[in-house]
Amino acid sequence: MKVLVIEDEWKVSSFIKQALERQSFVVDVAYDGNIGERLALSRDYDVILLDIIIPGINGFELCKILKKEKPALPIMMLTTMSTTADKVMGFNSGADDYLLKPFAFEELIARLKVLAKRGALAANTTGSLLRYENLKLDVVKKVAMRPGKEIKLSAKEFKLLEFFLRNPEKVVSRTELAEKIWGIKFETGTNVVEVYINMLRNKIDRDFEPKLLHTRIGLGYVLSKGS
Repeated sequence: MKVLVIEDEWKVSSFIKQALERQSFVVDVAYDGNIGERLALSRDYDVILLDIIIPGINGFELCKILKKEKPALPIMMLTTMSTTADKVMGFNSGADDYLLKPFAFEELIARLKVLAKRGALAANTTGSLLRYENLKLDVVKKVAMRPGKEIKLSAKEFKLLEFFLRNPEKVVSRTELAEKIWGIKFETGTNVVEVYINMLRNKIDRDFEPKLLHTRIGLGYVLSKGS
């Protein structure tokens, strides 16, 4: 999980960074709102941890900016501002969660995982780009992307991948795929679904990690980072 911490108090940000890194998180730190904005919009993060009272752009305004540009990016506010009005303002700014300082580190970790999971399952279906893990699909150009490579797709491969990206971690039967992608009633004698699944898997998974398109024997197929 990659996290951006936007916090101007060095002791607090240092503690969070070191503690998260011990849990195998990848952590970047910004000490003011302007740098935080630049990092958040130029890099991919699973979650943003955002203080409210910071130099430059304050946390409320920065949250609005980031949510406008990246609506599916989860943002958790970390702050000492504890009134109901403060919390309402935070959520109205677009925050997904609001955690008061001081906090228990175990609670922070638990909330981060929930937010990251929510962001992944949403598949970042904003604008022309669908995402899951490090797989992206440009619905305008009709191409898939994994790190370092653009992958061209046929019309049916595109429809198939788009369907999986809009239904991440859902096991989909051959019958449903036949009806949704080909518009036909599934016949037990046809292997068209298996053929296209294998073609798509060879393009998006063969040369990349993690493997994302899996077969669930007797059930169907699923787009998931686990087998």
